[in-house]
Amino acid sequence: MSSEAVIDSTGALLRTLIRERFAGRIALVSAFGAESAVLLHLAAGIDPGLPVIFLDTGKLFPETLAYRDALAARLGLTDLRIARPDPGLLGIADPAGSLWRRDPDRCCDLRKVMPLDAALAPFDAWISGRKRFQGGDRAALEAVEFGTDWRIKINPLANWTEADIDAYFARHDLPPHPLRAAGYRSIGCVPCTRAARAGEAPRAGRWDGSGKTECGIHNSPSFAERALA
Repeated sequence: MSSEAVIDSTGALLRTLIRERFAGRIALVSAFGAESAVLLHLAAGIDPGLPVIFLDTGKLFPETLAYRDALAARLGLTDLRIARPDPGLLGIADPAGSLWRRDPDRCCDLRKVMPLDAALAPFDAWISGRKRFQGGDRAALEAVEFGTDWRIKINPLANWTEADIDAYFARHDLPPHPLRAAGYRSIGCVPCTRAARAGEAPRAGRWDGSGKTECGIHNSPSFAERALA
């Protein structure tokens, strides 16, 4: 399928979801990372008032926060929602801010999974920017999934290639994340992200050496839910 056909089909899917199927009941979750501008640009062209949820973990690169603000302004996003971890829970579980060293899964639970659970409470569906070419568990990604709860999760860029992403950036003159020039192909929290090396998979720089490949918002219940299981 050509890039033009991929873009057209993705736009049609998003229009149906945002304007019809889940009108008023859907949000887009974005990390404002290395490739995020594509999905945000597509969504803003359909409805700039679509709720966009951004997880501010308290450990993000300052470049990501600046990029978020600049890109949101450029695209005219009018409902950017910042989700943050509960300071009380952090005070108990991670008072020194070093939980990522000894238990990165729980750190992600506290700083990402649980805040997102709360932010998604008003919605029946949400949009993710994951793609198959990112590898790992994402290689078999479906365009539509049921999440770990009852919500529907949509991955409209699932079948996009890196070439499709690059072409879209160029066609719409979208600004790259500032860290792309330094070799960062997937950008998360400062302690758990490094630049990718030549020949590595796009997400190889995440949680390097830990065996961890996902933060948990896509494939596991929160720490609190597990504790009660």
